Amino acid sequence: MSAEKRVAVLVSGGGTNLQALIDAQSRGELTGGRLAAVVSSSADAFALQRAEKAQIPTYVLPRGDYSSNQAMTVALAELLQGLDIDLVVLAGFMHILTGEMIQAFPNAILNVHPALIPSFCGEGFYGLRVHRRALERGVKVTGATVHFVNEEPDGGPIILQKAVDVLEGDTPEALQRRVMEQAEWQLLPRAVSLFCQGRLRVEGRTVHILEGGSA
Repeated sequence: MSAEKRVAVLVSGGGTNLQALIDAQSRGELTGGRLAAVVSSSADAFALQRAEKAQIPTYVLPRGDYSSNQAMTVALAELLQGLDIDLVVLAGFMHILTGEMIQAFPNAILNVHPALIPSFCGEGFYGLRVHRRALERGVKVTGATVHFVNEEPDGGPIILQKAVDVLEGDTPEALQRRVMEQAEWQLLPRAVSLFCQGRLRVEGRTVHILEGGSA
């Protein structure tokens, strides 16, 4: 039996996607993996309280302590490698990571985006901005995407997607909540579990989901 994969979650705020992972772990649904660390860019992030309640070790790397995103990324990669992390999950982490992180964890960084990539994604598309633009564009269906992270914002290979209907009278806040509940909180734990079971194989821009156990 192979050892459990060690998963680190990077956060900056409330940590609702972190909570989805914590809840999935408590239900025994993170097959092959374990939440081993939560790293925040803010000492005030509520996500840290969620982690502490779940008895997950926490670490804080304040962005203000570093001269650049690159300097912070290098420190973060060194921290995660020192903790023997196998998978890095971005869960509301509000800072751009530079290439050093991609090189340290190739095809081992996951991000959840609140839209169906390639719609409403890329630089500047995050949080309520995504849902506001979807409503302005008049789409009938939106959703969420979990993808591997590469050096192109929201441009890495897509692992899982789930559609969510846009309803008459939706506000950005209402749509954001429904996308989280119906898509993000379901997809992210599933993607983490698939990675930890060795069931994801990347070929170019395509991710193949393998049957059964390890790849």
